[in-house]
Amino acid sequence: MSEQSSPRGTFLKVADAVKSRIEADPNMSELPSAADLMRDYKISRGVALRAFGVLQKDGIAEPVPGGRWRVIRAGEPLDRRPLEERIAAIVVDEGLEVGAAFPSAGALADRFGVSRPTVTKALGRLEAAGVLSSGGQGKVRTVRAVPNREERS
Repeated sequence: MSEQSSPRGTFLKVADAVKSRIEADPNMSELPSAADLMRDYKISRGVALRAFGVLQKDGIAEPVPGGRWRVIRAGEPLDRRPLEERIAAIVVDEGLEVGAAFPSAGALADRFGVSRPTVTKALGRLEAAGVLSSGGQGKVRTVRAVPNREERS
């Protein structure tokens, strides 16, 4: 986009350009950041955010924690439950019993594709709810109670 182009509708042109990039790259799972769009298309932050809004309205992208945006592809399963619910589901899904060792924060971060501090916060909520014992540094976190489906919903 040249600096002389009209700002009216620029966000639609940027949204169309990003759509084209998504269609051209089937492996693209994360959209460029607002800063990347600002640099590449010489636009303001507001215009970049409006372009993201168009993509969201069209069902092509959704915001994720941390200010990033994820590509939504048709037919692709995506678990939108809160992280602590997905972690609590491990106890039931893997048949862990009371006293069983629970995966580490690092292993969970890799499994769910989030940062360790994010996992640590979710584990803290599960500890407060009495599902897990507190691990502490160098200690293995264990299952204290098996959540039933009604409690988690």
